[in-house]
Amino acid sequence: MRNIQVGGVPEHFNLPWHLCIDDGTFNNNGLNLSWRDFPDGTGAMCKALRNKEIDAAVILTEGIIKDILNGNEAIIVQEYIASPLIWGIHVAAESKLESVEDLKDQKVAISRYGSGSHLMAYVNARNMGWDTSKLEFEVVGDINGAVKALQEERAGYFMWEHFTTKPLVDEGVFRRVGDCPTPWSCFVIAVRKDFFETDQAGILTMLKTLNQVTKKFKEIPKVELALAKKYNQKAEDIEQWLKLTTWSQKQISVLEIQKVQEQLLELNLIPETKDSYYFLPQ
Repeated sequence: MRNIQVGGVPEHFNLPWHLCIDDGTFNNNGLNLSWRDFPDGTGAMCKALRNKEIDAAVILTEGIIKDILNGNEAIIVQEYIASPLIWGIHVAAESKLESVEDLKDQKVAISRYGSGSHLMAYVNARNMGWDTSKLEFEVVGDINGAVKALQEERAGYFMWEHFTTKPLVDEGVFRRVGDCPTPWSCFVIAVRKDFFETDQAGILTMLKTLNQVTKKFKEIPKVELALAKKYNQKAEDIEQWLKLTTWSQKQISVLEIQKVQEQLLELNLIPETKDSYYFLPQ
């Protein structure tokens, strides 16, 4: 049995992994695959990869590209979600802020520096024509921390995946004032370089096993009900999300990597770009 520890956010995108674990599909293919939830997102997963706490991560494309450029010894082995991630832009329900335009000089709640919520604040600011050098941040850890920060007015707004935060909008905790889709495919599977070199066959078996499930994931009978129950969502919201979401079974393109790097460079979030192959297995 090959041991692989994978990290990911506790969100609906990752149900195919849990299905493969729960029904023994990974085990049947000779893999002892364990899963670790990272509710505080990409920055925490980048740190766990660096510290060798996990072997692989299902992680935001822009987050891992930025961290590899900053010295993370990891590589991208496959695109996971080919469609954009839709980031909801949220304020506290009682906030006097009514629109995205009102957020211009507001402090942004982020899970941590280098996270998706941090990077997408820059993307949104650039989309709005704001001076990105004037952005200020409040580090909150996770969604619960963001709720507190917005309610205590330590930050004006918080960006997180639209459907994950929708229950808080429905409950009247958050109010969504807009959405900001990523300008690229949103999730990839990254692996520590040293682990890949040691057990390339195990990683390739993991991907092949997962891809057989994701290829037919939307065809699973009543999958929207399973997703709604596990992730505390309304079935109609999940149905809408499924229509917008595309799982990938192939490697991310070099053009997509270049697009992400160019946007990060334009936002002054990286000092330089590298050849796209720098991020891929050699």
